[in-house]
Amino acid sequence: MLDAVVVGAGPNGLTAAVELARRGFSVAVFEAKSTVGGGSRTEELTLPGFRHDPCSAAHPLGVNSPAFRDMPLGRYGLEWLQPPLPMAHPFLDGTAAVLSRSVGETAASFGSRDAGAYRRLVEPFLPRWDVLLKDFMSLPMTALPRDPVTLARFGLVGLPPSTWLMRRFRDDRARALFSGLVAHVMAPLDGIVTGGVGMVFALAAHARGWPVARGGSQSVSDALTAYLKDLGGSVHTDYEVKRLDDLPPARAYVFDTSPTALARIAGLGNVYERFRYGAGVFKVDYALDGPVPWTAEEARSAGTVQVGAGSREIGAALRAVTREGRAPDAPFLITVQPGVVDPSRAPAGKHVFWAYGHVPHGWRGDLTDSIERQLERFAPGFRDRVLARATAGPPELAERNANYVGGDIACGAANGLQLLLRPKPSLFPYATRHPAVFLCSSATPPGPGVHGMSGHNAAKAVWKRLRAGRGSRP
Repeated sequence: MLDAVVVGAGPNGLTAAVELARRGFSVAVFEAKSTVGGGSRTEELTLPGFRHDPCSAAHPLGVNSPAFRDMPLGRYGLEWLQPPLPMAHPFLDGTAAVLSRSVGETAASFGSRDAGAYRRLVEPFLPRWDVLLKDFMSLPMTALPRDPVTLARFGLVGLPPSTWLMRRFRDDRARALFSGLVAHVMAPLDGIVTGGVGMVFALAAHARGWPVARGGSQSVSDALTAYLKDLGGSVHTDYEVKRLDDLPPARAYVFDTSPTALARIAGLGNVYERFRYGAGVFKVDYALDGPVPWTAEEARSAGTVQVGAGSREIGAALRAVTREGRAPDAPFLITVQPGVVDPSRAPAGKHVFWAYGHVPHGWRGDLTDSIERQLERFAPGFRDRVLARATAGPPELAERNANYVGGDIACGAANGLQLLLRPKPSLFPYATRHPAVFLCSSATPPGPGVHGMSGHNAAKAVWKRLRAGRGSRP
């Protein structure tokens, strides 16, 4: 009998398996698709030689992840590549605000009226960033904070809505960039804890940048898989699990799936009936004949580029999707251009480019024209560079990855109390009412992103149970 079986080979499932195998437990992973990766894959979606990331592409939380940093993933091929600028936010006048590794450079891009306010906002937390992040991303409510004073100070800033935090800024350059940071989790700007979302992304960039993985995001999943196999774990692909009886006997079953899928497979009924899935995305992967022709010079060297004319336009786009149930007229876009630092992703002189806009949950329309009209505002001539495109709306995204219910790449609405208390209010969010079944997907704290911490935290709950049952495990 195995000690643990993991269902789903996304970053969280693989991390949970690694953490258990590192402690001497026997582990096997079962994945429905033909390759590992979940939201961290790389594929030729358009033309031969163009290697795209179907979901995650830039990794501010991955490079900062306490779980990943504690593993020798570099030994297994994972190499973080830092673009000259982590992120840029261009404006219609041809200028841009930037999120740089340097706090000073970032502050200067906001203009003299807000430079000091930004410094005062982020600089107190940077010296304690690693400790703060561990406290923020560790087991909720059950672990004593390592630095309760800094965590409390962060809570005063981060728990209120981002609209409160942005009152510190007098001009819209800083507000627009910060609004874009919040929009990465598809949360309305006036939702609770959204100030903290923006702060985490900003601090992550200042601490260790927003890198891409050399060769594509598949490198993250492949490194975790190789490490797991060296630890004695096994991985089985093309293995769809429809019920627990489909799996080999084990002392624990750990699911890197949506909560509703877990409930269906494990026969838990309607235990997650109140869990809410959020807005979806419409994504386009491009093969380009050259770099994106951004008007703003800063955007040409940034790995990630946020596209939205200002905070009001970004806020309107989020409201349209989350509250009005319609696609926005001017979608806010998150884009990634790996070629600024990794030329191996496309043939010589060519580029891959990734863009998505938010749409209502389960939306079945086509946002391609709206996305490209928005891009043309900031990069005139963009369409002339397009060699091929691959589009994916909510139905296609859910088909590629069953965790993306209705196109929700966060595996659950990341707003309101559900951002903190996922998948339901509980001191033990990874456990279920079945004593041998656990949940480790991004539907659990600390939530969405390629960081593996949901898997790490769930594994901790699992190994405590296994050790208690056997009494002799390390």
